[in-house]
Amino acid sequence: MWKVADGLCNLVLLAGGLIALWLVLQVTTYASFKVPTDSMQPTLIPGDYILVNKWVMGGRVFDVWKSLERKEVRIWRLPGLRRAERGDVLVFNFPYPVRPDSISMDIMKYYVKRCVALPGDTFEIRRARYTVRGYAKPLGNVEAQDQLQQMLEWGQGERIVLKGYPYNELFDWSIQEFGPLYVPAKGDSIEMNVGHVALYKNLIEWEQKKPLVVRGDSVWLNDSLITGYRFRENYYFMAGDRVVNSQDSRYWGLVPEPYIVGKATRIWKSADPWTEEIRWERVMKAIGD
Repeated sequence: MWKVADGLCNLVLLAGGLIALWLVLQVTTYASFKVPTDSMQPTLIPGDYILVNKWVMGGRVFDVWKSLERKEVRIWRLPGLRRAERGDVLVFNFPYPVRPDSISMDIMKYYVKRCVALPGDTFEIRRARYTVRGYAKPLGNVEAQDQLQQMLEWGQGERIVLKGYPYNELFDWSIQEFGPLYVPAKGDSIEMNVGHVALYKNLIEWEQKKPLVVRGDSVWLNDSLITGYRFRENYYFMAGDRVVNSQDSRYWGLVPEPYIVGKATRIWKSADPWTEEIRWERVMKAIGD
């Protein structure tokens, strides 16, 4: 009888240890996500299951239960191997799930996009082509960018939403002609004027948890008049590889670094969404830069 009890106790301890190990690995190492849309086609297609490496930027630690209750959470990041790079395919919590002008975290809503601009970059779109000042290499899916430009020139752009962030009369930006937009880095300082309020209001209000308003030519943070602002976080510009059909930073703005889960590195499984047949040619395929 005692031997049976000891055996059951050991099994419980083993199961508990395995669960604890699984949780640690989920937080610090890898996670798996299913791709539901075609916005990253041809790199990723619906039905792909991707592995997300958290070692690259470092895993996140936060109160999951509080986040599930839609409460504000503080996010800490463990040490990582390196920072994100242009061209990385990243998974992140969508930062605007409730209002398009207000950042909040929905732990159940994830996006996967390609990072095309880093903290400190000045990003532009000219004739649908993505560019970063001082960076000569191509960014994103250039072929798809050129296809968008051709569609617009041939008059087929009527079915495409052309207006782009920040949807303000001061900036007549579109997904064809966008920017220049400076992507803030942690510690960067900017002058506070009406234009910068239009561009960075959502970021500053998220960092400060206070309203940012314009009164005449003055900018007020809650009840304080401010003439400048220093950012507390890094931000990123994300874009889908299927340029004509991707809801990304062109439409809704920048992604705060704490919202990034990690880098998508490999497709570990791929199943046709309609037939459930395994697409063996995609299984264990590396997600290239």
